[in-house]
Amino acid sequence: MTDVRTFRAATMHEALTMVRRELGPQAAILHTREVQTRRLFGWLAGPRQIEVTAATAVNVPSRLPPRPARDREPEPGLPSPPSPRTAPLPEAMQSQLSELQAMVKQLCRRSEDRRGPELPEGLFRLFTDLLDCDLSEQSARELIERVRSQTPLGQADDVMLAKARLARMISGEIGTAGPIALVPGRCRLAALVGPTGVGKTTTIAKLAAIYRLKEKRRVGLITVDTYRIAAVEQLRTYAEIIELPMQVVSTPREMREAVRRMGNLDLVLLDTAGRSPKDEVKIQELRAFLTEAEADEVHLVLSAVAGASCLQHTVERFSGVGATAILLTKLDEAPSLGHLLPLLRGNLPLSYLTNGQNVPDDIEVADAKRLAGLLLKLEELR
Repeated sequence: MTDVRTFRAATMHEALTMVRRELGPQAAILHTREVQTRRLFGWLAGPRQIEVTAATAVNVPSRLPPRPARDREPEPGLPSPPSPRTAPLPEAMQSQLSELQAMVKQLCRRSEDRRGPELPEGLFRLFTDLLDCDLSEQSARELIERVRSQTPLGQADDVMLAKARLARMISGEIGTAGPIALVPGRCRLAALVGPTGVGKTTTIAKLAAIYRLKEKRRVGLITVDTYRIAAVEQLRTYAEIIELPMQVVSTPREMREAVRRMGNLDLVLLDTAGRSPKDEVKIQELRAFLTEAEADEVHLVLSAVAGASCLQHTVERFSGVGATAILLTKLDEAPSLGHLLPLLRGNLPLSYLTNGQNVPDDIEVADAKRLAGLLLKLEELR
């Protein structure tokens, strides 16, 4: 049975050595050529190599004419050997050999076609920058291809221009919800929900301070985080400092009464206990509280230090509680933010960003353009 294989090496000598080692000294060389290797998804040119296609069990005649008998010197004491005769290949085998050579050439052409054009230096640098920003290779490749399709050839080597173009592209895909919208003459109730440890209580205090001290609004607090006594005391301390009314409820029925008592205020902020995305019972319990509260806005609080798959899973599991926006915390603790991009494209709009523990300073209304700059490290956290 004929075994056709292709070998690559830096030199012809090394390639032929590989052929002899793998196929034996009787292997027939079908095709040789010099090829350009590629790195990083075919975008970057690598070193050139020698490619040799060889086969076993194929008797290929020599391409050189036989040496005349007079040019060969017989060994001492031996008669002159007769002139060698090369037997022609059978017609069927010659046809098979031609087909194999044609197949090898076709496969080589297809491989080269799939590589596509080499990536310009500026876009290649942008690709590596995206990987440094913690984007996945798949997301980085997708974005680079989109930028390349919109970049004139003369600008492809300007990495800053390409990054600015990419920032505009990303900002156009990030939805924002704006700040909590108050309606004159009507009490607005905004709830914060999410997993444990994402900073809901501290964020509630920041929002309360902004609307009470800066906006001069009448604000009240309700908490159902009775699982952590420290959380209740923490929120009570904030309420006393800012001089806000506060209610602690433990059942959906108490929730309805607490909301009724605060109906004369401009804004009521509802703090909830952290729920594991895997605990369906607790999530349904949370939904019962929110139904009784008749919340106008439900902000799903997520930590920027969580992984991309964890964030997406949390969004999916909390979708049943009626979340209307995403609120991102702990941006100051995340080494990079590129992993947030899949979360922000096609999911809930973004309402607020927090970047520290200071109340009420370390919070800002989400802005798509600024967030795109943070994702690509074009801007710094304030």
